[in-house]
Amino acid sequence: MKRRAIIGLGVAAAAAVGGAILLTPDRAAPPPPSASALAFPGLAARLAEAATIEVKRHDGTLLVRRAAPDTWVLPAKAGYPVRPERVRELLVGLTELRLTEPRTANPEMLDRLGLDDPEKPGATSSLLRVLDAEGRPVMALVVGRRRVRVQGNVPESVYVRRPDETQAWLAEGRLPLDADPNLWIDRDLANIPRDRVRSATVDRVGEPPLVLRRGPELEAKLAVVQPAATPELDEISLDEVARAFEFLTFLDVRTAAEIPGERLGSARFELTDNLILRVILHKEGETLWGMLAAEGDEEAARLNARWQGWAYQLGQWKEKAFLPRLSDLRRQEAAPPAPETPGPETPAPEASAPEAPAPAPAPQ
Repeated sequence: MKRRAIIGLGVAAAAAVGGAILLTPDRAAPPPPSASALAFPGLAARLAEAATIEVKRHDGTLLVRRAAPDTWVLPAKAGYPVRPERVRELLVGLTELRLTEPRTANPEMLDRLGLDDPEKPGATSSLLRVLDAEGRPVMALVVGRRRVRVQGNVPESVYVRRPDETQAWLAEGRLPLDADPNLWIDRDLANIPRDRVRSATVDRVGEPPLVLRRGPELEAKLAVVQPAATPELDEISLDEVARAFEFLTFLDVRTAAEIPGERLGSARFELTDNLILRVILHKEGETLWGMLAAEGDEEAARLNARWQGWAYQLGQWKEKAFLPRLSDLRRQEAAPPAPETPGPETPAPEASAPEAPAPAPAPQ
């Protein structure tokens, strides 16, 4: 057999084997669970007494408190409810945390693992404590750097130590520990498509009422119907009113009784499916605060369960969506182009010197 034919058969065989490997399902058994000791044996039963989660860092302390059996709140955010899955994930992670490998016990080396004193300026460590209703610790742990692994099917790991010990451990498990309160709460308020907004009535302090409404046509857009006579309006600005409740989020939160600033006015939005939304806006300097309420059926009840009793700091750009003035909706005239001026790289041409008179002819 010729050498070229042998090489061709070899390539074909290799391709066939590769295809079989790709098409064969992966029946490899998953890695066995860790046999390492739990960091907190019996913690699951004791967590029934948990009343406070405390995350202490060098630059501040985060507190999450239990307000009801299934409700946890943030005192730093006026007692606003936290996302229950965040608390559940952290507490379950603590019950499943396992100490897999002892590391250094030298206190001078702890900073390399992010396990130095959490109150030390510039420290990257966190002191995590779960306390009962009397303030007694249910558990306590200094949490350091996470260990990044790129292999598949490998559990997460993190460096930890007990607060009264210098022995560091590599622990296996997930601890979603965040000291930023904004990461514990759901900042999404609503996401209602613009096509559902049928009309908006704006009552702004010191301004005449402004009413916008869609026409009966399927593709009709919001248009100003009061006042009847208006200047030429900007379609993008009108569309922003319709999009007022799309991807609506908040920056900060207070109780409704603590809403700061002066009242700007209110707006009433009529939507499809028997839903009415009301907005009251206040302004403190450049900061915009709003209170929301809904009227209607089950959808309104769900929204009110979230909104009632709270004042939200909104993005400044939402002022023109919720409480526009007629001047905010007016089409802006394009500025005339500025006259061109010679730049430094193109100097103005110099004035030409007058030509010299021609010489007189020589005498014959």
